[in-house]
Amino acid sequence: MYSNFKEQAIEYVKQAVQEDNAGNYAKAFPLYMNALEYFRTHLKYEKNPKIKEAITQKFTEYLRRAEEIRAVLDEGGSGPGPAANGDAAVAAGPKTKGKDGRGEGEDGEQAKLRAGLNSAIVREKPNVKWNDVAGLESAKQALQEAVILPVKFPQFFVGKRRPWRAFLLYGPPGTGKSYLAKAVATEADSTFFRLSRGDVNASHEDGAFACLEGRRQQVGKCQLPFLCSISSSDLVSKWMGESEKLVSNLFQMARDSAPSIIFVDEIDSLCGQRGEGNESEASRRIKTELLVQMQGVGHNDDKVLVLAATNTPYALDQAIRRRFDKRIYIPLPDAKARQHMFKVHLGDTPHNLAESDFEHLGRKTEGFSGSDISVCVKDVLFEPVRKTQDAMFFIKTPSDTWIPCGPKQPGAVQTTMQDLAAKGLASKITPPPISKTDFDKVLARQRPTVSKGDLGVHERFTKEFGEEG
Repeated sequence: MYSNFKEQAIEYVKQAVQEDNAGNYAKAFPLYMNALEYFRTHLKYEKNPKIKEAITQKFTEYLRRAEEIRAVLDEGGSGPGPAANGDAAVAAGPKTKGKDGRGEGEDGEQAKLRAGLNSAIVREKPNVKWNDVAGLESAKQALQEAVILPVKFPQFFVGKRRPWRAFLLYGPPGTGKSYLAKAVATEADSTFFRLSRGDVNASHEDGAFACLEGRRQQVGKCQLPFLCSISSSDLVSKWMGESEKLVSNLFQMARDSAPSIIFVDEIDSLCGQRGEGNESEASRRIKTELLVQMQGVGHNDDKVLVLAATNTPYALDQAIRRRFDKRIYIPLPDAKARQHMFKVHLGDTPHNLAESDFEHLGRKTEGFSGSDISVCVKDVLFEPVRKTQDAMFFIKTPSDTWIPCGPKQPGAVQTTMQDLAAKGLASKITPPPISKTDFDKVLARQRPTVSKGDLGVHERFTKEFGEEG
């Protein structure tokens, strides 16, 4: 069912290794990252332990190589590279210090736990606007009622009218659940905490990937609203036996920084059905503490919102599911939304696509998720570069640049990119704009990663417990 994830990962690895061997590190790094994202998704659903072990080993190797390349790129950049601790930063504001240097009212153990949690958090400042999220109007309206209106129009919430305090976003992988959460963080004047957990027995490479991802996304000095990301392995691996206290401290930090939002990513693997044979003691403790903390959010913490996402809603513990006031289905995008996504991902990259071409792409990609479209556009962005590398004829433009062309085009000169570079004209070579044929070429080899069976599961859950987004 999920073999497409592995196939896509392998394809990206091949391209990454090719660019890596050629010394094109700036091109190799995003290709490695794309491969790692697909490997991570595949590992979630792979049942064969031998295959899972083999993929995990390769995952670690490619992750290590990506980190090495990132270090090289940072050293060659105009600014300083990331700190060795992954740009970790304290999420909550400074507390009053006692004579012993601890926060006021905190004992030594509590201060140590909070300091440990703070050191594991990676800050990032999302920049995703509501308009960047295609479709999902019902979901956006519900989130605005819970997050935006209480801050901008507090007079609306009088008597028994209270904003929603707990949201569950569910749907197939890559449909934009985390993207929607980032839009909330961008639009809301709130502190935003992200609790991420891939597996209750998370390995250290998961944590390393989270740190690498955080460094890639962090920007400048953090100003509210910001996204604080903590990896799953930090909850279990680093402080074994203290997991539930770390969860408690995270919620306390959210209360101290209110108004705030806690985003729990992949909550199914953190809060699966109780009584399962493979459930660890650490998992049970985390689940119990999360239930207690969410109960408090629903009754006492008017300025703390819990937002969670899952690809497998049926795997959630029933008690956890009941804690969410709103359970919203995030489906695959429709044709209009897909058309908008192609425009957003292309951005200001030079292209010659007309509006009718975008409409064609929206119709042609039935069954594609937002993630699939993002991957497609990333691949398309390199098609002009590939054309330039393979071109045998170039033409000189009025602006004194050289672009690839056909042999019969007036003014065409038989030469190659390497020949022009050898003549000192490397900076004058310009790839052609993206065309519709570039998309057709990429789409001919790309397939949707979400099956009809996956969609059926989510549609059944929506009829039983949820609502359309």
